[in-house]
Amino acid sequence: MILIANLACQLNLGGPEPPGDPIPTQENAAFNLTEMWQSALQDAVESGQVIVILNEIQLTSLLGQRMAQKENPLLLEPQVFLRDKMIQIYGTTKNGPFTANVLIGITPVINADGELSFDLTRAEFGPIPAPSALKETVSAILTEAFTGTIGSLATGIRISSIAISDGEMGIVGEIR
Repeated sequence: MILIANLACQLNLGGPEPPGDPIPTQENAAFNLTEMWQSALQDAVESGQVIVILNEIQLTSLLGQRMAQKENPLLLEPQVFLRDKMIQIYGTTKNGPFTANVLIGITPVINADGELSFDLTRAEFGPIPAPSALKETVSAILTEAFTGTIGSLATGIRISSIAISDGEMGIVGEIR
């Protein structure tokens, strides 16, 4: 009886479908990304060029870890899909008795100075547009991943190109 009453109090608003199959996670994703940047920088000492290839598992793991650190995360069970030249973030969000699917599409942009930023190109939150707090949180996590704790290792790098396809994102840059 209590279970039925509890289920009646939960309302799933639906929303967008994930753009692919669920992505597994890795426990040590942030550590792996840090090592990857360090290795790319060491290789760049000789060649002058930095090449980093990230995958969906690494980014999904990192985003999941960051969301899990929050007391009331805005996005539950996040998944990062690298498809169609964009970063697509899928998950669910919960507010009181309401649950909704969320899909955010972000296109990486390189400015004239070789700095990476993100252009939010799609945001679906159940049947309504995603709230700005969710957009800001996801953007902040992505920005931090590339310019904060992990990306700070890449200070002095001018990004020349970025490509997203088939579950991977390749970043090419050069030492300034």
